[in-house]
Amino acid sequence: MSRRRIAKLFKSQPTVEGAGVHLKRAFGYSQVPIFDPFLMLDDFHTANPDEYLAGFPWHPHRGIESITYVLDGLVEHSDSMGNKGVISRGDVQWMTAGSGIIHQEMPQKSPTGMMWGFQFWANLPAARKMMPPRYRDVKAADIPEIILEQGITVKIVSGQVNGFKGPVCDIVIEPEMLDVSIPAGVTFRYPVKVGHTVIAYVLDGEGYFDDRRDAFSIDMAGSGWMDLDRRCSCGAETVVLYERNGNEIVIETGKSPLRFLYISGKPLNEPVAWYGPIVMNSQDELRIAFEEYRNGTFIKER
Repeated sequence: MSRRRIAKLFKSQPTVEGAGVHLKRAFGYSQVPIFDPFLMLDDFHTANPDEYLAGFPWHPHRGIESITYVLDGLVEHSDSMGNKGVISRGDVQWMTAGSGIIHQEMPQKSPTGMMWGFQFWANLPAARKMMPPRYRDVKAADIPEIILEQGITVKIVSGQVNGFKGPVCDIVIEPEMLDVSIPAGVTFRYPVKVGHTVIAYVLDGEGYFDDRRDAFSIDMAGSGWMDLDRRCSCGAETVVLYERNGNEIVIETGKSPLRFLYISGKPLNEPVAWYGPIVMNSQDELRIAFEEYRNGTFIKER
């Protein structure tokens, strides 16, 4: 097995989206296309209801998949296809917007006081941009959680680990989405598909995501040219983007345990035309989408 090394590190940045939701953007528009086929990852993590209750009122999507994973709290949702429900602790909503969908996501006051979740966008290839929309509501109880050697635990949303398969399958970009927890003083080895984009987002704790212990050998994107407090290990709210070469990642912990989201997918290598909630392949396709939204012909499937 050949190890992958870190290509770049990013720290999530505060921003405000929707009707006033405070969140941390792990990566987004300015990083296209290095995360291909992924477009954006947002982390909403707060105990202040004023920072999340305004939510994301009705808005359109076309050309992407929108994936929401809630670790704590409640998010009510509904869409133009008649789907509605609540995403609660440990649940995942995997929505393929395809040709067009209009939906809303409205966080509710959390029973624990904490709202914590993630949303990331995956791009669709040109040939599938206008596919019929589809929606998958995955409950926490349906997500396999397995225990590996040395007490490593893995929740499998999409992909397959040791013969256990996640409930989200048959997705265009062949994604894997795992929630991985590693105890202190343990090494985690995981095979990755050659050529696929591989991302880790640190939720808690810290760890070493490749074999280097020289922080200055790694491109810490956007960290500032006078950042003298660079650390070899990666802590919470750090995005690890791996190189494309290699078929294995090796992650080690020291004195602290580590929890991270693992996301991988097959790059599309196609042009990206992106404005707001709609992602297409050309500016002309964007213009058509917004014209259709204005004249009421945006929705193709009901």
